[in-house]
Amino acid sequence: MEKIAFLGLGSMGRPMAHRLLAAGHELTVWNRTAAKADLLAQDGAKVASTPAEAVRDADVVVTMLADPEAVHAVVDAMAPALKPGAHLIDMSSIGPQAFAEVAAKLPAGITAIDAPVLGSVDRAAAGELVLFVGGDPTPVQAVLERFGRITRCGGPSTGSALKIVAITAVIVGVTAVAEAVKLADTYGLPEDLVRAALGNSPVGGVTARAFAEGVHYPIRLAAKDVALATGSAELPLARTVHEQLTRLADSEQDLGKVVAQLRHTAV
Repeated sequence: MEKIAFLGLGSMGRPMAHRLLAAGHELTVWNRTAAKADLLAQDGAKVASTPAEAVRDADVVVTMLADPEAVHAVVDAMAPALKPGAHLIDMSSIGPQAFAEVAAKLPAGITAIDAPVLGSVDRAAAGELVLFVGGDPTPVQAVLERFGRITRCGGPSTGSALKIVAITAVIVGVTAVAEAVKLADTYGLPEDLVRAALGNSPVGGVTARAFAEGVHYPIRLAAKDVALATGSAELPLARTVHEQLTRLADSEQDLGKVVAQLRHTAV
């Protein structure tokens, strides 16, 4: 079993790291807020105080961080300590340009694979995420399969690109559902009737996501992902959605809460 370092123990990272522990891997974890590692430590993970300490003996390094800035900072800190021949799997949503920049910082002989994920916290815990993988996953396929279903996207950075494409569609769709519900309010239509109609329509999937419970994909991260998209292409609709998201009052709420927030926000 490979020795694995897992860096980034947010709402998605913790259950993903726990799956590696449950599979019997020797696991070292690091998180900027050290307290988030406590439960994993109780289950047998080693806790490192720095990124460099975490990766020093690792065959595989997994990063699951919030944004490009965080990934750059962690890679800068850990790169000199990487073991020759190690594999880095970046599962963060940072876009193809940032991933290419991160990969270029690695020492010779270190393989970088981008494998951002699509799915909720419960799916992370169950190992049912969708992984968009750029590059050849073969050397680390057994590790990746602990997290969910692998979609091979092509060369390096293509996984990061497809993740931004897919999540932008989800975010724009959820925001459209929020505005549809607001429109229904002006017509005096019952919410149950509206939700059922939308759920049985071609936008049924994003409607289910808009009203999902027990999911935590903060609005601020959705805004970050849409900004990555609009920074890559001229996307008027996505740009408008980004403007809506950035002016909402509580950006720590799950994306689905845009329904409630936009519903009661004056345009």
